[in-house]
Amino acid sequence: MARELLSVLAMEHFALKPLPYGQRALEPHLGRKTVALHYEKHHAGYVKKLNELVTGKPEATESLESMIRSSEGAIFNNAAQIWNHDFYWRSMHPDGGGAPEGALNEAIVGNFGSFERLRDEFLEAGAGHFGSGWLWLVSHRDGLRITTTPDADLPLRYGENALLCADLWEHAYYLDYHNERARYLEAFFDHLTNWEFAQANWSNAAVNTPMLRRASR
Repeated sequence: MARELLSVLAMEHFALKPLPYGQRALEPHLGRKTVALHYEKHHAGYVKKLNELVTGKPEATESLESMIRSSEGAIFNNAAQIWNHDFYWRSMHPDGGGAPEGALNEAIVGNFGSFERLRDEFLEAGAGHFGSGWLWLVSHRDGLRITTTPDADLPLRYGENALLCADLWEHAYYLDYHNERARYLEAFFDHLTNWEFAQANWSNAAVNTPMLRRASR
């Protein structure tokens, strides 16, 4: 099913990117049905809808990032949700969890006091976010912070660099955790977080942001 869907959507301007792992790979923390429904219906639905919205319009030649920065309404919502989902899937890894090493770990300790404090603040922010949205670890002008965004919104619009994100929409966890968002976030943080991906994002941010580059030396 996923392969057939990719073939169809690949013919459009904006394509559904393949998952970076199999649909069963995140079990038992996220089940195959959750991943399949999320990817094949929700994520693919945003790709399909965006292509419908921009076909024959100037936006069809823009990059996803450019469209997110310049658009609003339905085009923004669908473009941002594609970007968010691509980032979310890469924020997880079947052998994830644990703690980062090197420069990112040093930055976490410098900004939060300890990795344990980062975990506490991440879980608290996600559990306390009202309604649908996204939970992010981001780098900004002079360090790291945790933030949430509502609906399709994302740090890219505010000049921040996303390092990791967790999906807070109920379809991301309801089949496995029902209404227990906090339990889903604990599983995400402790067992699925892709710290190598976060480290790569942190390194890229440090290269492109002078204040971060000085702080990372």
